Amino acid sequence: MVATASQTNLAGLPRRLVQDGIVTEQQLLEATEAAKSDKMSLVAYLVNQDLADARAIAVAASHEFGVPLLDLDAIEDDLDVVRAVKADLITKHRVLPLVRRGQKLFIGIADPTNLAAIDEIKFQTSLKIDPVVVEQDKLEDRINRAIEAVDTSLGDLGGDDDFDLESLDIAGEEEAEDDVQRDDIEDAPVVRFVNKILLDAIQRGASDIHFEPYEKFFRVRTRLDGVLSEVAKPPVVLANKVCARLKVMSRMDIAERRVPQDGRIKMRLSKNRAIDFRVNTCPTLFGEKIVLRILDPSSAKLGIEKLGYEDEQRALYEKHLAKPYGMILVTGPTGSGKTVSLYTGLNILNEEYRNISTAEDPAEINLPGINQVNVNPKVGLTFASALKAFLRQDPDVIMVGEIRDLETAEIAIKAAQTGHLVLSTLHTNDAPKTLTRMVDMGVKPYAIATSVSLIIAQRLARRLCDGCKEVKDVPKEALLKEGFTEAQIDGGLTIFGPKSGGCKACNDGYKGRVGIFQVMEVSETMGRIIMEGGNAMQIADQATKEGVIDLRNAGLNKVKDGVTSLEEVNRVTIE
Repeated sequence: MVATASQTNLAGLPRRLVQDGIVTEQQLLEATEAAKSDKMSLVAYLVNQDLADARAIAVAASHEFGVPLLDLDAIEDDLDVVRAVKADLITKHRVLPLVRRGQKLFIGIADPTNLAAIDEIKFQTSLKIDPVVVEQDKLEDRINRAIEAVDTSLGDLGGDDDFDLESLDIAGEEEAEDDVQRDDIEDAPVVRFVNKILLDAIQRGASDIHFEPYEKFFRVRTRLDGVLSEVAKPPVVLANKVCARLKVMSRMDIAERRVPQDGRIKMRLSKNRAIDFRVNTCPTLFGEKIVLRILDPSSAKLGIEKLGYEDEQRALYEKHLAKPYGMILVTGPTGSGKTVSLYTGLNILNEEYRNISTAEDPAEINLPGINQVNVNPKVGLTFASALKAFLRQDPDVIMVGEIRDLETAEIAIKAAQTGHLVLSTLHTNDAPKTLTRMVDMGVKPYAIATSVSLIIAQRLARRLCDGCKEVKDVPKEALLKEGFTEAQIDGGLTIFGPKSGGCKACNDGYKGRVGIFQVMEVSETMGRIIMEGGNAMQIADQATKEGVIDLRNAGLNKVKDGVTSLEEVNRVTIE
């Protein structure tokens, strides 16, 4: 039965909602007052409070005002159209630009009686505005997605069609190298080019950006999933301007070109997401090479289950993280993911009742709740001096970016022996060699045996794309040579590899990376081998007896599981 609305109290959409039985008159009157108090539209209030169905309201509004009804699920956002209206107007009035036809702009709106929104958008765009009724809940979701996409997209930087690097007004090569003009730094096309490179690298998931000047050419490369590839080759005479722009962004001395410099850039993509870049310059024969390391704080919050640890390896890591003292060492070459492994552990330990301090060169990931220190040898703030300071500040957990010398190693070991949990990194090829490397540095063997509790050696291999990976036919003899056992092969071993050229979702058949780990608990027997002057081979043999999987076999397990390819494991592990 259709409800009867009081003509004196309700009109327009509210009356229609009552007449159609969507809400009662009393509910509508109360909702109207509450919406005014909360400074929101009536439609938004009704939907947010579950007083009415968003679809029913949209149908009623369409019928009442003769405005077309559209299901937002049927169309995709056009970011160029969204950009036509200022973000503050979209946010203020909760409307979404949908389609532009000549001088006419169609906007999605939940309440077509919001004439103020239509008038303000018409004034700002100088276009004729046609409203289209959409459902309130879908509208809110699409507005948030569109604003986020506009914030982080490259559209406003100019695409290949309207941004021609060759047409830039570049001074001749005879221009004095030391004469860095402010116009060069603030040259709009250069600014747009640099911004485009940075944002494109972020969106592709790159880890590093290389700006490389040579005698006859200037190129830009990005490292994606551990592999460098060229993404741009601007004119060589642009090199100085790009270099100056990057140095200004990272607050370096633009006039100093004789020595390396370090800096940092923070790029805010939206209200909720910012990306840091660690910047380093290095003088080369034909100009300064600049490398940017992309530091995404979200990488530290992936969770230990996503890093690639086997179940027993993960359990060992978590077991030693839970201990109140001891030393956990992560080892591997540069770019093998050591920092992410350490910060994943710190994220687990980051509780209100723990005092955690880190000394790094520099701090790559900002983690709230942890006291982070950038070492600065120029002023005497070394790893060793930072460690000494930490020990006077009632620490529970200490993280040292890298153990580089005997003094740092001795202080870290002393901290581990006096009731503190210490995490750090070393550069060695595998876990057993880490122990002998510390002996080579001059650390007393008994100190190593009584303090180091866990060693993690790791590599990063490219992960096969789940959407296009292919089964590869590999002869049995070749599999045996690679290290697979007869039992594994006879049990139905399937080897996957990348699809040539990949697909739209990946990069040449790979998407993302996965860790390959050797997790070695330092047992009493291993400690005895160290104290007796044993070598890395003896420790490795003992580790094998105790069931520790080496890097090679850990990689083969990833191949067996279809996570990565045999080629990738051969690339990143040593037989």
